Amino acid sequence: MIDRFSEYLTLEDGASPRTVEAYARDLSRLSEWAEAQGVVKPDNLAPPQLRAFVYHLKDIGLAPSSIRRCVSAMKTYFRFLVAEGVISKDPSQRLETPKKWRTLPKVLSADDVRRLIDAISLDEPLAFRDRAMLELAYGAGLRVSEWIGIDMRDLQFDEGTVRVFGKGSKERLVPVGRAAIGAVGIYLRELRPVIERGEGKGRLFLNARGRPLSRMGAWQILRKYVKKAGIGTRVTPHTLRHSFATHLLEGGADLRAVQEMLGHADISTTQIYTHVDREYLRSVHRQFHPRG
Repeated sequence: MIDRFSEYLTLEDGASPRTVEAYARDLSRLSEWAEAQGVVKPDNLAPPQLRAFVYHLKDIGLAPSSIRRCVSAMKTYFRFLVAEGVISKDPSQRLETPKKWRTLPKVLSADDVRRLIDAISLDEPLAFRDRAMLELAYGAGLRVSEWIGIDMRDLQFDEGTVRVFGKGSKERLVPVGRAAIGAVGIYLRELRPVIERGEGKGRLFLNARGRPLSRMGAWQILRKYVKKAGIGTRVTPHTLRHSFATHLLEGGADLRAVQEMLGHADISTTQIYTHVDREYLRSVHRQFHPRG
């Protein structure tokens, strides 16, 4: 079929000889990779396999321009196969090209997270709240909207979990570690009753006036301690979430378990963190291998 496709490109599509040659080479690479996965016919290729192939091209060091051309070759090829009646459905329809890929999220090292939380001095009037908030945000991998939206009734610390309402109000239970449980417990005992003035609406995290903490308030608190900790990179609430996921995977956690904790509907969203890990491994190799 690749030979027939090359004839189609030359005779009907008017493609240049260089394009025909490059597309044939890209499709031969796909064919060899697919056969190694046990797939011998184009109608047996599914979208997840094509995505895996594109990431394979990235992992072997192909330039983004070459990967874009390969994706273009696959899209044109599968449209051709549909038109020829060889396959009934185009598996490449929603395949993304490198220019559309999400950039790999920035993450903090475990040491950076420790420095961030240690930057919260007891001299701060709201130190107990701030420590509880950052411990919970990182310890449970929460979105900022999730951590400021937690109600008192959502805490299930006897079971070691917190109930979270994510995108689309989807509910999930997230495990919480000892550090976060301890910090939240101190905040509930020592500070929250003092600042609560009947306007807290049942929310866990309150501002100095006793009202629910806003998204902007959470950002400002985080930014304050990033500066105090001397962390030079830009850190957002989502950086803590990215760091949570990356540290779990680096520690050997199962991807499906991380997907569940993050509340991702599609595991392909969670898979970006495996590529963060690969980038880290590559950077270590380049830095320390004598021929890296």
